[in-house]
Amino acid sequence: MSVLDDSARRPRSAPVSPEERGKPEVREKGAGGPARSPAALRMTSRQRAVLVLLLSSTFLLAADLPLLNVAIPVIGSGLGFAVGDLHWITTAFALTSAGFTLLFGRIADLYGRRLVFVTGVALLVASSVLGAAAQSPAVLIAARVAQGIATAMATPAALALMTTSFPEGPLRARALGVNGTMISLGFTVGAVAGGLLTGLLSWRWSFLVNVPVGLAIVVLSPVLLKESRAAERSRMDVPGAATVSLGLLALVYGVSRSPDLGWGSPLVLGCVATGAVLLGAFWRVELRADAPLASVRILRTPTVRWGNLGGFALITLQTAVIFLVTLYLQEVLGYSPLATGLAFSVLGVSAFLGGALAPRIIGRYGGRRTLVAGLVVQLVGPLGVFVSTGAQGGVVPVLAVLTAGAFGHVMGVVAYMVTGTSNLPDDEQGLATGLTTMTQQVALAMGTPVMSAVASGRIHALTASHPYDEAVLSGVRLALGVDTLVTALAAALVWFCLGRAPRRTA
Repeated sequence: MSVLDDSARRPRSAPVSPEERGKPEVREKGAGGPARSPAALRMTSRQRAVLVLLLSSTFLLAADLPLLNVAIPVIGSGLGFAVGDLHWITTAFALTSAGFTLLFGRIADLYGRRLVFVTGVALLVASSVLGAAAQSPAVLIAARVAQGIATAMATPAALALMTTSFPEGPLRARALGVNGTMISLGFTVGAVAGGLLTGLLSWRWSFLVNVPVGLAIVVLSPVLLKESRAAERSRMDVPGAATVSLGLLALVYGVSRSPDLGWGSPLVLGCVATGAVLLGAFWRVELRADAPLASVRILRTPTVRWGNLGGFALITLQTAVIFLVTLYLQEVLGYSPLATGLAFSVLGVSAFLGGALAPRIIGRYGGRRTLVAGLVVQLVGPLGVFVSTGAQGGVVPVLAVLTAGAFGHVMGVVAYMVTGTSNLPDDEQGLATGLTTMTQQVALAMGTPVMSAVASGRIHALTASHPYDEAVLSGVRLALGVDTLVTALAAALVWFCLGRAPRRTA
């Protein structure tokens, strides 16, 4: 089935009789399931402990990518990286985390989700120690590859454990909503913490900060988490695993090499084309597979299809904005990593508020309106930075618009998690949550390489004839303009297509 087979195998809920409708019990809106007593809507103490543990892992894994972003220039000079090779600090992680997420999700289904989860977090701890001790570029890149593999193992397993720890309904919806918030909050706080650690201590602490939290998760997981695996062990979908993993690797690698080689390079074009062909083959394989890695059939449901598109746009474009603003602050304005981290700290507060208020906003206005509103408010970030940098307005207006954008981003991510799993019967919920996992990981991997390629192309073209800071500013503004345009198009597309989607009731 998918990375979350247990909930996908559950039978459809029984219809509610007219007599039951009259009982003074609590029901989940639109779920079509049996009535639930108020006690069923409250978490037990064990469930709260499980949620805290899993959310801690979500936060840790989401923060791992941006922790090093603000420290990349310092790492490069300290370990002797060539300027053209600096992007591999990010790309090595992105390649493996995106390329192997579905594969390890399926392995977790077959051999035990807790086992794969704990193994992934343990690997993250070990690779973080290796990265902190690195004395050469090769060792650091090896550590980043291992961290990417660790993320690909732990992320889908953690989400599967979450859905099997909470029953279908309000409790699971609440847990998934907070999980989506922690992903975006972790990315934002990771950028802040990376700057603070690099400025006050050393870039090596950006690796070491993972160790105590990771060790606590490894120790507590066997105590709090029950082992979970598919009810029936089916064979591994080897063609699906091969096509999606190789396809994503080729696509991300091709995009990441474009800043150095140019978009017209045979290698870049060949990798992108190969990636597209392999992902197309993956689609065909999944349509015919008896036990697919991810069921693409549920994409026929409009809320699933357009909800995931909205989520992909939210996460991809926001991660790119954080990278571009980091480049602007350090390379144009001359900020240190410490000052950059302090500047980003205001985004964490805004992101937290966006996640906290999102459930209420969704409850009042619905998932579609909240998702589109999140995209529109997030758009304020890149658009405002584009305008501010053109007018040389300094850092204050930049941070003001980024703060507004961070609120919209996290609010939209929660709405995408809800929308992407709505309008489905119980026996398809597992498939939908597995798809949202893939969307998150691919989006986190693609944002920075794509917009880095856009900015780097302009920077390389202008470096010979313009001062370096002017070339960087021009490249950053070009990428911010592209980011703004794509965000606006995504918002319009999601609004129009979800508006035409038929409302399905249970």
